[in-house]
Amino acid sequence: MASECCSSPSWVGGDLFDYNMISGTSMACPHASGVAALLKGAHPEWSAAAIRSAMVTTANPLDNTLNPIRDNGDHNFNPASPLAMGAGQVDPNRALEPGLIYDATPQDYVNLLCSTNFTAKQILAITRSPAYDCSNPSSDLNYPSFIALYDRRHDTRKLKVQKFRRTVTNVGDGAATYMASVISPQGSKVTVSPDTLFFSEKYEKQSYTLTKSYKGKKKGNVSFGEIVWAVVDVKYMVRSPIVVSPLVSVS
Repeated sequence: MASECCSSPSWVGGDLFDYNMISGTSMACPHASGVAALLKGAHPEWSAAAIRSAMVTTANPLDNTLNPIRDNGDHNFNPASPLAMGAGQVDPNRALEPGLIYDATPQDYVNLLCSTNFTAKQILAITRSPAYDCSNPSSDLNYPSFIALYDRRHDTRKLKVQKFRRTVTNVGDGAATYMASVISPQGSKVTVSPDTLFFSEKYEKQSYTLTKSYKGKKKGNVSFGEIVWAVVDVKYMVRSPIVVSPLVSVS
C-alpha cells in the first residue's frame, strides 16, 4: 500500500518549510494499520485476509491529478509498479464496502509454507498447533494480486503459461453480477475464465481462473497490468494488480 504524510518542519535550501514529505513503508504502515483497525471495527466478522483484500482491491493507483502514481525511487520518475507501491493509495471509505473479498484460512497459509519446503517443526513453531498438516501443499494462495516470475538467463525465448485460481466472496448487498476487464502486462496475454460471476446472495462464493502467457525479458524489465471485477452500475470495482517480474537472487 502506498501512503504519504506531512511531518515536522524542515530546512530545504536555507528556507524553513512547515511540512516534510516522507514516503515508504515506514509511512504506509501506520496508515494501513489504522485503516485495518477501522475495518475490523466496522466488520468484526472479517478475517485479517479479508481486511487486507478490502484495502488492496479498493486502493487507487492514481495520484490527486488523476495520473499514475510515480516512483520517486526511479531516476526517470516513471509510473510506479506494484512492486514499488503495492496496489496504490489506500482508500478507507471504499474499503468499507469492497463488494468482493479474497479470503484465506490459516490452513491456506500452512499449505503455502508446505509448498516452500518448510519442515513440520518449523511450521509448528509458527502455528503453535498440531491441527494443521501438509496434505495439500500449494503456492497459489487466495491473494488479491498475481505475480509471475522468470529467470532472465533461461526464460527469454520459451513461452511460459501460469494459471492462478481465485475464490471471491460477495460482501455486497444481495445479488450481483460482476464482469471482468483485464489490462495485460506488456508482452503478456492474460485470460480469465469465467469472465462473468453471478452471485444470488450475500456471502456467496464464486471461483475463477486467471491464465497468464508470457516470456522473460533479457533486460529484466518488470511489466504490470490489472484485472478489475465490476458490477454493471459500477458501484463496486474490485481491482487486483498483475505483475511479470524477473527473479531476484538473494545473497
